[in-house]
Amino acid sequence: MPPAVGPALARLRDPRPLIAVEMRPPQVGLSAAQSMNTWIDMYHGVGRLAKRDTIVFITDNAVGQAEEENLGHLASNLANDVSPAKVVPFLTAKHSLDYCLKYAARAVSFGFDTLTVLGGDKSVGPPRCVEYAWQLRKEIRERVPGATLGGWANPLHDHSAQVDYLLQQEFTAEFYLTQIVSHHNIREVERFLAEARRRGVTYPAVFGVFHYMSANRWTLERLGRFFPVPIEGVTKDFAAGLKPEEMTARTIRALRDVGVEKVYVSNLGFKRPDERYRQIVEALG
Repeated sequence: MPPAVGPALARLRDPRPLIAVEMRPPQVGLSAAQSMNTWIDMYHGVGRLAKRDTIVFITDNAVGQAEEENLGHLASNLANDVSPAKVVPFLTAKHSLDYCLKYAARAVSFGFDTLTVLGGDKSVGPPRCVEYAWQLRKEIRERVPGATLGGWANPLHDHSAQVDYLLQQEFTAEFYLTQIVSHHNIREVERFLAEARRRGVTYPAVFGVFHYMSANRWTLERLGRFFPVPIEGVTKDFAAGLKPEEMTARTIRALRDVGVEKVYVSNLGFKRPDERYRQIVEALG
């Protein structure tokens, strides 16, 4: 049985447009001072963002890089300032099954009743505790029935196969996030949407948008190891004089033009992500 509809899921089902944010905890291995400073910046950023009509997704071992656990810090430092309904932690299968199940139970007990449960990059880092993310979501649903769960799809891969995943009875999720997309591959997104609509996918979807800071080719190629980067298109956009927030706004507008009303923006940084968010919203007009 699916969980009750909490505030986060209600907002995802709301037809109004949503610009959510994805943020990363500090990487494991920083000095105590560096870690503390990064968390402080993050708390301030999340607190300011939470005053807007948004949701903040907090990653777990993003792109295979070990990150400090998000849950303990969020519970102890944001509890009095930010509603848990505004924050949706990620949980990947790149931990032991016991850890994942305990994590989900702790999250719900702290008030974070919505989790995005992903498999995690197989090519780097520790192995997954299960082969597929739906298997972990199924385990969590059985052990922690109060949790609202999100899944994953990639609009840039085989559209029919991706929709197959979303329609499987075992999908065990109430919404899904997508891989990073861009106005440079919007036709692929459009074809994915057409397939999903044709076959009756009803889950709310939140499409990923990356906030590119520069056209540095080394950086773009490195990012391309983790998600599809339209290097030539990004380079041309910067060469044409577009500012980062204008490029991000261009992708959001392109997505809205094909019917996507909800996105999450990644790579707003630790320091004043709310300011970059504001600039993107203003660039949208």
